[in-house]
Amino acid sequence: MPYADLKKRKEVQRKSMAKARAEKKEGQPEQKKPDKRARAWTFILYPESAVEDWRDKLNELHIPWACSPLHNNDFNPTGEPKKSHYHVLLSFAGKKSYTQIAEITKSLGATVPKVCQDQKGLIRYMTHRDNPEKAQYDIKDITVGCGFDLAEYLLPTTSESLALQDEMVEWCLDNQVTEFWILKMYAIRHRQDWSLELSRSCFQITQFLKSLRHGADAKTYNAETGEQFF
Repeated sequence: MPYADLKKRKEVQRKSMAKARAEKKEGQPEQKKPDKRARAWTFILYPESAVEDWRDKLNELHIPWACSPLHNNDFNPTGEPKKSHYHVLLSFAGKKSYTQIAEITKSLGATVPKVCQDQKGLIRYMTHRDNPEKAQYDIKDITVGCGFDLAEYLLPTTSESLALQDEMVEWCLDNQVTEFWILKMYAIRHRQDWSLELSRSCFQITQFLKSLRHGADAKTYNAETGEQFF
């Protein structure tokens, strides 16, 4: 039937075109995937597989870097403990390719590198600062090298800053401190986070201490009901 012949011709043409496309593709050289480039890279390093002097090797490259405390209390979602590990951040002045960074991680005995999308976010993750459900690590145990400015990445959020100032106010009240220098010296020696906050913004605290000194005899209760304000 004519309809059957037409259908058959179309099928033959379709197979012929598919064969031609396949032959053309085979003759073309394989295209390489583009090499990712970024200014910040991160990788995980396991102590047992890393070279012994990996920190020295990083310093020899003159790359600003930061390393987390040893994460030795992390667990998988299944409840199994994770292998102890470090999170490492490399911060470059210009973009570097995956191939370049992979050579570095290989020389250190580390995992394959990944692009770091947010350096501040990674620094906060190094201590699980925003993950209270996970094991918490001490900021003091973050190590840096080659001029990495850790303080820049540890700046508190607005809510964290306000909370720090409230803590200092309560401490001054509890300890009857009315002089700024006493608070500052205590912060330097015992509360680095307070000291940094005072260096950034101390107007509210100084005004509070001034008011506390001059208003020592002020009533702190409702004169009618006798209820204490705080």
